[in-house]
Amino acid sequence: MEPGEYLEAAVRDVLTAASSTVDHQVGYAALLLAVTGALDEADRLVTQWQARTERPVTALAPDPLRARAWAMLFEARGARPDWAAGLPPLDLDAEERAHTAALRRPVSDLEGVLPPGPVAEVVKHVAPARPDRVRTALADGDLESWAALAGPHPDVATLAATRALAPALVAGADPLGLRDWAPSCAGALVAALHERYPPELGAWPELIASILRLRGGATAPPPASEAAIRSAELRLGVPLPPDCREFLRTCDGLPADVVFPRLLGTAELRAENGVVVLSDPAVLLLSAGHVVEVDPILGTTVHASFRAALVNHATLLAQAG
Repeated sequence: MEPGEYLEAAVRDVLTAASSTVDHQVGYAALLLAVTGALDEADRLVTQWQARTERPVTALAPDPLRARAWAMLFEARGARPDWAAGLPPLDLDAEERAHTAALRRPVSDLEGVLPPGPVAEVVKHVAPARPDRVRTALADGDLESWAALAGPHPDVATLAATRALAPALVAGADPLGLRDWAPSCAGALVAALHERYPPELGAWPELIASILRLRGGATAPPPASEAAIRSAELRLGVPLPPDCREFLRTCDGLPADVVFPRLLGTAELRAENGVVVLSDPAVLLLSAGHVVEVDPILGTTVHASFRAALVNHATLLAQAG
């Protein structure tokens, strides 16, 4: 498969397609990540899909084959992740027998040519049959041949459902050679999910609580008094924007995170040449009504407001989770 083309189409579907197509794309991508050995990335994608859509996880495994695929992967990894609690348990021995029979079943060159119906059934039984080379490779445990035959849209569900191969997949056999690409794939799809289904961050208390929860449960300082806010404005020589004031009324500053600076409280806010320094280190600045975020690696971002900067921070935290 061509990873770039696949991911472009998958992201487009997540952003614009019907919900059922979103579920299909996420389900396929999660299995694709899992069979590369990127189990953490698969878990991250499914967990974010659950959080954003609130749809049942069975939507990602709507048929027996995909349910079987996940069941075999869970057995191979020795545990079911939390997101899989909604998937019913299966009789793995029975599923293995059914899958092995399906892998060995001959196929006709005319299979799928005719629409379902009596004529198609007759043709299926009388037309010449041959082994399916892709499925035979799986039945023989030949991952290299399977990868060579898999085509532009590999049937990763049938691969993962092959019980004898699942341990090798979980261990990182990576037959498609996509392991290094997996984090980019998961990240792009998670970002698309957040754009399609933006989080409801509500008023300032909900936004701050969400940020702290996503950070792992830190504690915010108590709110600033109106007198403290007015005193800070007098010291700065400029009025603070309404959303900055609302933030300070919610919590008088905010601890730092690995990727976000400490936000200053009323007693520490300072102005330099007409620019209000909002953070320590001084990478979040208030200038001419805009909040400017200076990142030595990613460059400078101008946020429309102070709240917009924090919403962006919350979104990035959620995507990373």
